[in-house]
Amino acid sequence: MHGELLRSRPNNLATGASYLVEGAQLLMMKKFRAFIIIPILINILIFLGTTTFMISLFSSLMDYLMGFIPSWEWFSFIADILAVILWVLLAVLLAIVYGYSFSILTNLIAAPFYGILAEKIEHHLTGKSPPTEALPAMIVRTIGRELTKIWYFLVRAILIFLLSFVPLIGLVVPVIALAWGAWSMSIQYSDYAADNHQLPFKSLRKSLWTQKFTAGGFGGLIMLGAMIPVVNIFVMPAAVAGGTIMWVRDLKQKAHQI
Repeated sequence: MHGELLRSRPNNLATGASYLVEGAQLLMMKKFRAFIIIPILINILIFLGTTTFMISLFSSLMDYLMGFIPSWEWFSFIADILAVILWVLLAVLLAIVYGYSFSILTNLIAAPFYGILAEKIEHHLTGKSPPTEALPAMIVRTIGRELTKIWYFLVRAILIFLLSFVPLIGLVVPVIALAWGAWSMSIQYSDYAADNHQLPFKSLRKSLWTQKFTAGGFGGLIMLGAMIPVVNIFVMPAAVAGGTIMWVRDLKQKAHQI
C-alpha cells in the first residue's frame, strides 16, 4: 500500500491539481476529521470578516475610479467600455488580493493545527512520522515559519503591484499575479510537511522549483479555490493534505539532496 502511495508522479499541471483532489479525499477519512474542525472554524470567522471588507472595498474603489472618467454626453459610449474594463481588472486584482489575504490570515492563525494535520497525513502515507518536539516549541516554530513566508510573499506581491503602474506591462499584471499566486500557494501548502522536518525554507523552494509544473497545477487550483467564497473555507485543509502528498512523493528526497 505504501509503495503505491509513495510513487512519484509526472511533473505536469494535471499532477499538481490531482494532489489537491487527493488531499480532499483523504480528509474524508474519519481519523482526520478531528484535526480539521478547529481550522475550519477559524476559516469561517476569517471568511466573514474578509468577505465583508472586500465587498465594501470593491464598491468604494469602483466609485473612486469612475470619478476619473469624463461624463460628457458624446463620450458616453467610450466611458461605458472603460467602465467595463475597469470593473474586470479591479475584480480580478481584488479576487487575487482576497485569495492572498484569506490564505495569509488563516495560515498564520491555524499554522500549528495545519502542522499537526500534515504530520498525521505523512504518517498515513509512509507509516512514519516526522521527528517529535514539545507542543510549545512547535507552536513557536510554525508561527515563526509563517512570518518568514509572509515576508517572502509580501515583498514580491508589492513589486507586482507596482508593475501595474508601468505602461503596457500593467495590462499583464493580472496574469503575472495569478502565476505568482499559484507559486505562492504551492510553497505555502507543501511547507507544513517540510517544516515538520525542519527543512530550511530556501531548500524547500529549490526542490519545489524542480517540480515547477506540478507546483503550478497544485497552487493554481488552490488559488482558484481561495478566491471563491465558502469554497475557500474548506480548500485550506485539503491543500495541507495535498501539499503533504506532494512533499512525500515528489519533494522530500530532492529536498535533502539540495
